[in-house]
Amino acid sequence: MSHVLVVEDEPKLGSLLLDYLTAAGHEATLLADGLSVVPWVREHAPSLILLDLMLPGKDGLTVCRELRAFSDVPIVIVTARVEEVDRLLGLELGADDYICKPFSPREVMARIKAIMRRTGRRETASESGLHLDEARCQVCLDGRCLDVTPIELRLLKTLSSAPGKVFSRNQLLDNLYEDYRVVTDRTVDTHVKNLRRKLESISADGDLIHSVYGVGYKLEL
Repeated sequence: MSHVLVVEDEPKLGSLLLDYLTAAGHEATLLADGLSVVPWVREHAPSLILLDLMLPGKDGLTVCRELRAFSDVPIVIVTARVEEVDRLLGLELGADDYICKPFSPREVMARIKAIMRRTGRRETASESGLHLDEARCQVCLDGRCLDVTPIELRLLKTLSSAPGKVFSRNQLLDNLYEDYRVVTDRTVDTHVKNLRRKLESISADGDLIHSVYGVGYKLEL
């Protein structure tokens, strides 16, 4: 299930958005200040954020800038500040869309649906929250993404093609190098070690790749 974070300090509007999100099948959380957003996102990795600009503690533009330093979660700015400079600044900081108040909650739901379809959030992820973005050479785990090398991406793609199946080092090597270079099977161990470290840096559940002594590796979802 997708999880949408609503950051809005107007109680009635925040409650209304939560009702619409829940009715649309989303899990939803409401935060009423800017200071708590970054810590919450680091812990929970939402699928999308509805972010007001005028917030107590820390304004929405600052929050957006801080979020983009570590996350590519879709951000929809919701605000009464309609000046073009605010709109451009918000988009330059990494916001995916911009909705001006007053607005129809149905319009917000339609924008959310369109963004999730475009970004593939949750709808294309596996049950474990693992998603491979070959175009960007990225791996996303539970909503948080990181850059990987092409070899690491191909390694994870092979393992994820059959979760639970044990692949020998030679089987993995056959899919790692497009130029079919000659390398030792222990090269796989190095790539697995690097990939594990990256996955563990973004999620406590990053230990997905398991060693099978004397055989090879498997992916446990």
